Amino acid sequence: MLQHTGLFQIDSVNVLARAHYLPAYSRLGPYDRDLLARMSFRKGELFEYWGHEAALLPFDLHPLLRWRMKRAESGIGTWRHVAQLSRDRPGYIEEVFAEVAARGPVSAGQVADDTARSTENWGWNWSPSKTALEFLFWCGRITTASRVNFERRYDLTERVLPQHVLDVPTPDDHAAHRELLMLAARSHGVGTVADLADYFRLSNPEARPRIAELVEDGRLVQVAVEGWRDPAYLIPGTKIPRKVDGSALLVPFDPLIWERDRTERLFGFRYRIEIYVPEHKREHGYYVLPFLLGDRLVARVDLKSDRAAGALRVQAAYAEPDAPQQTAEALARELRMMADWLQLEDVVIGSRGDLAERLRRG
Repeated sequence: MLQHTGLFQIDSVNVLARAHYLPAYSRLGPYDRDLLARMSFRKGELFEYWGHEAALLPFDLHPLLRWRMKRAESGIGTWRHVAQLSRDRPGYIEEVFAEVAARGPVSAGQVADDTARSTENWGWNWSPSKTALEFLFWCGRITTASRVNFERRYDLTERVLPQHVLDVPTPDDHAAHRELLMLAARSHGVGTVADLADYFRLSNPEARPRIAELVEDGRLVQVAVEGWRDPAYLIPGTKIPRKVDGSALLVPFDPLIWERDRTERLFGFRYRIEIYVPEHKREHGYYVLPFLLGDRLVARVDLKSDRAAGALRVQAAYAEPDAPQQTAEALARELRMMADWLQLEDVVIGSRGDLAERLRRG
């Protein structure tokens, strides 16, 4: 599955489960989450860096992302306040790096205790030491050695990644971009320039000439997709299945649906994450998962793990206008399976949404 998607996106929201655990569940069904933990960081085969967003990535991608690390050192492609600190206080950043070298792996709080030099705020209430650590992380000089209660423990990259990964030659930027776009094409099946570029956060102007080169080399084929305004691209020989019998709850950070415009083009399903929307303005709920049935997104549910009560709470459930008759029954099975995977005893259906009553009856 990791070979197919190329990454697991990380997010701090834990209202249901950590985001990086859920795409594998959507594709594989119940699996041992410890397996992913064992694959990660120092003793595994995944490292943490900026892919689509913060992500767990296979070691093979490290050379393909060094261009991003190189740009970060000059302040390109990082958050404004991170770049500002690198300009304003380069000596301080080197002090933080030396602290990690001497004491790592360390948390931001542990470094702050010894090396904080200012009471300034550097965005999102980050201390200067946390901002310095994030700058060094973006540059690839330090990386995540582990996470404890989701908090990063930073260490020198050469003490975390295997030497054989560090020894791989660094490709030039264009070659790296071509390989990232090929991975995006394999994962997508079919996508426009904007779709493929977004997968690893390349800009469209960066991606467009690289995709043209891949077409010229025969590694991609340009096609037209009915109803799409822009041309699309796929790998030669891609097979189109006659029938799709999928059934899965999809997390907001799943590669299938994270590019919302593509989701709407593929499924006719307008989807927005409403975590940061004030409660009274939310249309469907706080943490809403689309429900895939067959080859269509047919419903959406607002889910929460109530760990204290041992319940998976379905706070709202909505059917799409053309949802098939069996939607409630199929969704009920998926909710029960997810509750079991999360080790929650009950599935509690709330009252909001036009599908809620049918779920309770089912």
